This record gives sequence, structure tokens and C-alpha cells, in this order.
Amino acid sequence: MRTRTTLLSLAVALLCAGAATAGNGPAKFLFRFQGQLTATPSNGGVPITVQGGNKAALQAMLGQPVAQTFAYGATTEFLKWSKGIPTVVQAGDLAAGDYVTVNVRAPRDSNLAAIEQQAAGIVGDLFRGTLTSVGASGVTVHVTGGDRRALRLLIGNSSDETFTFGDTTIFLLWQGKVPTVIDASKLVVGDKIIVRIRADKGSSLAQVESIPANHVGDREPAAKA
Repeated sequence: MRTRTTLLSLAVALLCAGAATAGNGPAKFLFRFQGQLTATPSNGGVPITVQGGNKAALQAMLGQPVAQTFAYGATTEFLKWSKGIPTVVQAGDLAAGDYVTVNVRAPRDSNLAAIEQQAAGIVGDLFRGTLTSVGASGVTVHVTGGDRRALRLLIGNSSDETFTFGDTTIFLLWQGKVPTVIDASKLVVGDKIIVRIRADKGSSLAQVESIPANHVGDREPAAKA
């Protein structure tokens, strides 16, 4: 059976990330676009063929071609993932054909053109919540958010769930926008964390929880960018 990512928005190899813009204007709303790069990002633009996204992003795409270009600027970070570990790279380190997720913060009523003018924001996905305990092979999380597939699995279930980790799980401690690889013993109860898991399409919550997480991000800024 072909394995697919069900709790990730995409099985991304690369994530484009940038800092949120401060200001006193309208509250910013998250638009998440996913797809493949059509060329290496350059001249302030990330050109992709849009293949998916969250509800807000897909609504903005109605009636629009799939080929779109999103802005990046001096504050934008590009993270390249290898075996679950992110490294800060330059735009030129990305290549056509790479799968990327681009998050943009803009006023809720923005049209696609306005969204594309905003610098990309840090990615947030999967199960998000507060760490309540760390065991020998699992982390218990009070889930407060996540992507659509993750939240659908929680319908009718407790918001307090335990996710498995193993030898292949990568633990990351984020300080600002810089991640450091740590071990499970360095996780801090009460911290905000994100749990990423890859599982077959159609897996139940119990099945998902039994699969070792791909990585666990402590204080990950993705959800708030």
C-alpha cells in the first residue's frame, strides 16, 4: 500500500517561513497554501503550483489559476528538512519540484492578490497543544488546535491525548525562529508543542497515536506566525 501523509498538510521536504509583521492594522488571518515549486525562489517571489491548502486559502483560490507567486522579504526564513531536522537555508537552496507549504498572514477579507503581497509566515500544522506529561515512549498533550485532518480525528474523543515517540522521533526546541535538536527529557511540561505524525490515509485516532511521531516541536512558533 502506498503510504501517504494524513496529518501533515503535505509530506513536505521544504518549508518556507517568515516573521509575522507587527502593526496596529486589522487582525491577521492564516492562509496556508501548499504545492510544488515551479522554479527556485528569486527576486522576492516563491512561484508554486498550488495543490492544496486550508479552507481560507482554497476560498481565495476560487476562479484563479493554480500557478501563483507568493512574496518573501528580508525577514523571511527558508527551512530545509532532512530526516525530520530543519536547517535554515537560502532561497537559492530550494529547487523546482520541491514540495513547499507557504503560510501568509493577512486580513481575513483579503483577495488573492493582496495575500500574495504579504511575506510568507512560519508554518503551523498537525496536533498543537500544551504538554501535560512525558513518559518513556509517549507525550500527553492537551490538544487545542491542529490541521483539519487532525481535528477531525478528535471528534467525539478527549482533548487530552497521548502520542507515541521512538528512536526515529526528532525533538526540537525552538528559541525564537531557531530550532535545536534535543531529547525527550528536555521537554518542559506546560510548554506549547506541535506533534507531527505520518500515517496511512484513513487511520483511526488510536492507530495514529500508536505510530511514533516524526517530530515533536517544543515552543514551536509555527502556529503564531
